[in-house]
Amino acid sequence: MIRSLLAVTAGAASLAALAYARYVEPEIVALTRLRVALPRLDPAFAGYRIAHLTDIHFNGWMDADRLNAIVDQANAARPDLIALTGDFVTVRRPYDCEALSAALARLDAPDGVFAVLGNHDHRHASGPAGIRRLLREAGVRELRNDVVTLRRGMARLHIAGVDDLIFHQTRLDRVLAQLPDDSAAVLLAHEPDLADLSARSGRFGLQLSGHSHGGQIRLPLLGAPLLPNHGTRYPAGLYQVGGMALYTNRGLGVGGLRLRFNCPPEIALITLNTAPNGQ
Repeated sequence: MIRSLLAVTAGAASLAALAYARYVEPEIVALTRLRVALPRLDPAFAGYRIAHLTDIHFNGWMDADRLNAIVDQANAARPDLIALTGDFVTVRRPYDCEALSAALARLDAPDGVFAVLGNHDHRHASGPAGIRRLLREAGVRELRNDVVTLRRGMARLHIAGVDDLIFHQTRLDRVLAQLPDDSAAVLLAHEPDLADLSARSGRFGLQLSGHSHGGQIRLPLLGAPLLPNHGTRYPAGLYQVGGMALYTNRGLGVGGLRLRFNCPPEIALITLNTAPNGQ
């Protein structure tokens, strides 16, 4: 009798957890606020705010209504710049190009919206050209192994981006060749484990990444049992990799199973501060 009762209780708890992971937690978009001290950041950029969104995976579940609500939430945070780090779509799933472009066009930040592509964007049947076209139509600037420099008077802040690592499109050498030797620099890169290489360059104070979704399912004591290639070393949260900070965002959409447990989707709002003594 007791064993039967325990089995029924365990079964009910498992069903409740599954229902929560499928229907509740994926709908909870957390706004994660953090501060990062950036080496070589000019005081003119102290307090600079970057909204970081990633892994939208626009498809049947992540529809226009959900994405527009996320855009509203990001805009309400009033960032200076918005960074998008790839996987706008999901491989083998169709997507509404016009709806995705229209939602992204609503992102609003004074210094603009910048993006890099992810592995799903390259692998999708439409190819990366389709994603690049809709980003252009939305007014989003892709940093395809490229650098843009923001200015506050004589002060400068560099925003760099690399193309996807899994598809061998990352050209960190090209980025470094374009990057001036002075002033702080932030790197956008889809796969977080690139940090082992980018940190060794000694040129970036912060890398923003996604890709891992934080694992989507994080079990107590065990962590995330399933993580993608190049997303295993730094799966979620803030890390210090050598002299560089890395933030791996848990992402907004879902890949594979539509489940999230102990790993809600997020928008990260990162405020840049000057490092002690400018180091």
